[in-house]
Amino acid sequence: MYVYPLLVIIAASSYGVVSTIIKLAMRSGFSVSEAVTSQFFIGFCIALCIFVLTNRSKLSIKGIKFLIFAGILTGLTNILYGRSLNFLPASLAVVLMFQFTWIGMLISCITKRRFPNRIELITLIILVAGTIPAAGLIDVDLSQIPIEGWLWGLAAALCYSLFLFVNGKATASLTISNRLVLVSFFAFLMSTVFQSPEIIWNGTLFNEGLWVYGLALGLFGLIIPVLLFTIAVPKVGLGMSSILSAIELPVAVMVSVILLSETVTTLQIVGIVIIILGMSLPTMLDRKRLLVKNKTSKSTVKSQSNMFGELKKHI
Repeated sequence: MYVYPLLVIIAASSYGVVSTIIKLAMRSGFSVSEAVTSQFFIGFCIALCIFVLTNRSKLSIKGIKFLIFAGILTGLTNILYGRSLNFLPASLAVVLMFQFTWIGMLISCITKRRFPNRIELITLIILVAGTIPAAGLIDVDLSQIPIEGWLWGLAAALCYSLFLFVNGKATASLTISNRLVLVSFFAFLMSTVFQSPEIIWNGTLFNEGLWVYGLALGLFGLIIPVLLFTIAVPKVGLGMSSILSAIELPVAVMVSVILLSETVTTLQIVGIVIIILGMSLPTMLDRKRLLVKNKTSKSTVKSQSNMFGELKKHI
């Protein structure tokens, strides 16, 4: 019951590491464009190796339209997120990316032609309430942030939400390795068009050490999330996946503290706790509802047994 939600949490947590790795690459003298390109090139190479080692059937292109969109959206999410880091502090970039929680819920409601239920609304309110303190944005002057940064960040959130939606369209005819290699291939194509493909042949990737960051980005920003989302989102659903993916923000804050030596305040810790509670709320309520249902079923069965017992006595 909890395996698929756990896979969504792990996938989203891996995305939370990406902003810190990009910042580390920038400290080493590489541009965001170079870091993102290395991510998709090495990520595609890893996906290709997984496909060759695990796949025993031919590469199928049935249902490829969903994989083309998933690959394009994966590439756009990382490209736009990287662009936002050129204008925004990492904390604010993560907050804007975090808006995928309500955007994903909105897309889910529109496609299913329904309104959010009470639990979903309460959860989103709690998540948004925890976002600002968790990112350390209280008492911070945001008036000097350029409009480009806001737009890039929100565009990345929209692409991420659409990626979750498209990735939830399960293609039964394709193996997991088929889906992974095709999505990573189209994501890599996006990077060759809009980023810095020259790093592959001019020595920057391997001779200057960019491959170290590319390997980490390829694993945490492409292979792990795409693989796990492919398995779990069709089972969990877009709305719940968006809620569970809120773990990305606390992970991003904690990793930046560990690897970038950023300070974490008491307010940030409070915000992280609020987000985790908000994520856990639907699961706890579902479990409570299930327990009540089981107790009701048992009491019904017991009363029926008693009734038949009484009838048997009279007969």
